[in-house]
Amino acid sequence: MKIDDAATRLEALGNPTRLKIYRALVRAGRAGMPVGRLQERLKVPASTLSHHIKTLVSVGLISQVRESTMLVCHAEYDTMQGLVDFLVAECCLDETQCEKAQTAA
Repeated sequence: MKIDDAATRLEALGNPTRLKIYRALVRAGRAGMPVGRLQERLKVPASTLSHHIKTLVSVGLISQVRESTMLVCHAEYDTMQGLVDFLVAECCLDETQCEKAQTAA
């Protein structure tokens, strides 16, 4: 993952409402959650929720799928894993006492 992509995704998650939305979708699992249920759970006005969902979709953290009359949101787990991997990829590399750094050398 490129640093600009990671920064953009972390910036999107830096908003408390978007972080709540994302966490709710991660908890929902692969089945995702309909927008209406997400709105009920988080007590967020529809227009506000729509704005925040659009931001999360634009950075690739969530996706939306129309299922009949419902719009269902899904966490993009591969993107989440990529972001986590990016954050820990260089863990302890500059620390000479780190076991991981010593075994990697």
